[in-house]
Amino acid sequence: MRIAGRLTGTVLSAVLATMVLPTPAAAASTVVVAVNGNDSAAGTLDQPLRTVQKAVDRAKAGDTILVRGGTYALTDNITITTSGTATQPISLGSYQGERVVIDGEQLPASHTPVGGSIPRAERGAVHQEASYWRVSGLEIVNGPYGFYCDGCNNNVFSRLSTHDNYESGFQLQGASAGNQILNLDSYGNRDPRKNGESADGLAIKEGSGSGNVVRGARLWNNVDDGYDAWKFASPIVVENTIAYGNGFNRWSFPDFAGDGNGFKLGGGSPAPAVAHTLRNSLAYRNAAHGVTDNGNPGALALSRTTTFRNTGTGFDADGSGGKAVLTANLSVADARPAALGSGTTSTGNSWDLGGTWNDSSVVSTNTGAITGPRSTDGSLPPARDLLVPKNGAAVGARF
Repeated sequence: MRIAGRLTGTVLSAVLATMVLPTPAAAASTVVVAVNGNDSAAGTLDQPLRTVQKAVDRAKAGDTILVRGGTYALTDNITITTSGTATQPISLGSYQGERVVIDGEQLPASHTPVGGSIPRAERGAVHQEASYWRVSGLEIVNGPYGFYCDGCNNNVFSRLSTHDNYESGFQLQGASAGNQILNLDSYGNRDPRKNGESADGLAIKEGSGSGNVVRGARLWNNVDDGYDAWKFASPIVVENTIAYGNGFNRWSFPDFAGDGNGFKLGGGSPAPAVAHTLRNSLAYRNAAHGVTDNGNPGALALSRTTTFRNTGTGFDADGSGGKAVLTANLSVADARPAALGSGTTSTGNSWDLGGTWNDSSVVSTNTGAITGPRSTDGSLPPARDLLVPKNGAAVGARF
């Protein structure tokens, strides 16, 4: 009862006894992993864990996992299923920039026979089904996929290198939204089990989810496509990205089935109509097209992108009567510059400007700079003269 606006001691004690007070959030911690560690250790710099999986299993929202340099040979893939939060993401990365190699050569799924299938849970040397992670600075090789993420939201993947895997280097699929894939290098990925039909550098496919962004990637010498958005039903933004040398049978696969596009912006039977964006990017010396809609009838937005010496068409945008909008793009010495559908809008592109666009029409065709070491922050190395028109036309990408 109230007496003079105050609770009596008895009543106050009763009220407090019935209150459910919030449990204080556990303090975020840092866990260290090293090749000479022990999974029974404390996980500190002086007493590191031995496996990344043990650190992942311990991780809670806000935690940071730091992996010391060395090669971590897996006998089971690293599986991430615990999510962070918007305010407390979980971080996984290399310790002070040391070279960390995650090697999936010993995983059984890496050696799936021709015509076989990889069980979903075994896809990826790193297999993630979780959200709000920040993963950076890892090198992932020889896996059944390199990094595989299904049903992943609001993650940031930065400065990863995924190469020589037995399927796509990096694959995002399923209901996945709000992810950023930044400064990825993905190359030399191949799929013996399908004779080259499906191993891409980067695949965002077979799913949906808004807000996915790719920026600053280099995707090269993969057996199928550099970038593949097959059957992904929501718009993706790709910018400042390079795809080259894809689709060649460097592995002497029989019945070779690699497609060889730089950027494949859709597809499926039927292909969903999706308004993907590709801007300030470069596709060169691919076995098929530089950029293709692959039958996507959506309103693709292709701008300030350059294609160079692709075996097929520079900009293949004639699929299913598409509504693509092409603005200020440049095709140099492709088998043909562009294939446009009846609903396509083409403005200010090199083929609209007329004239001959070959090696002698640009300042430099030397791709050595753009394929060299990245800048210290992980961004693409500068290549200011690469495929820049000598006549000053404001078309094509700039690096």
